[in-house]
Amino acid sequence: MKTTTFTEFATDALLKIGDQQVLQEFDSPKQIGLYSFIWALESGVEIIVDSEPILLQANQILALTPIQYVQFNSGDALRVYQFNREFYCIKDHDKTVGCAGDLFFGNDFIPLVNLSQEEQEKFELLHQIFLEEMENQDRVQAEMLRMLMARFIIKTTRLLNAGDHPQQHKKKSDLLRKFNMLVETHFKNEHSVKFYAEQMFKSPKTLANSFSKFNSTPLQIIHGRIVLEAKRLLTYTDLSSKEIAYELGFDDPAHLSKLFKKNTGMPPSAFKASKETLSI
Repeated sequence: MKTTTFTEFATDALLKIGDQQVLQEFDSPKQIGLYSFIWALESGVEIIVDSEPILLQANQILALTPIQYVQFNSGDALRVYQFNREFYCIKDHDKTVGCAGDLFFGNDFIPLVNLSQEEQEKFELLHQIFLEEMENQDRVQAEMLRMLMARFIIKTTRLLNAGDHPQQHKKKSDLLRKFNMLVETHFKNEHSVKFYAEQMFKSPKTLANSFSKFNSTPLQIIHGRIVLEAKRLLTYTDLSSKEIAYELGFDDPAHLSKLFKKNTGMPPSAFKASKETLSI
């Protein structure tokens, strides 16, 4: 299918619907730049996300945020939906679609949604309505497309939370979702549990006790997000370990190095060297 694009001059909104051709420019790793859903109609789609290889099976949907680095290696029979913040703001509409911290910005795993035969039929119908609406260039087109995207997001979020992913039990708490979103917003400048507890009107001890059922702690989530960003910067930029430390809010680069080694088993310099060796 050809790529169809909706743009809105007044808001700079952008929505694209296409196939594997949309991903051809990602033959080498780079930030995807848009919120993206990649729906594999057939198995064997090979994609690398933040240096992690992913093999999409038939009727799996992968959700990506604009900041993630993507490399498309191979695959046919894809459907790709992409949109920017101006078209549909995930954070502003979270009360409606409830996906922030789950489908997007969860940070502890890359979300894959599995479609049953019944769900395939429902998503196929939704896709056809999308395509019809892309052709209707009238004054309500933008609102209709946003409503359709909201439905797509709600359906994929529900399926994600109903799935058997080993992390899914962690994803059913509004407390954890809110915490993930706060960390996503502030992790470069705020590294203490105290800051996030205050934002949630709780004491650090109360917050920690609330997280006990998630087999994780608030500090582990904060550190995990910092390490994830450090990995991205080490893998995909020419910044030095010291520059990355400053970028992530550390006055002393040694503090990031210690944290990174604790989480990955190697210092940042060794991690960067390992990635450079793989790319040769």
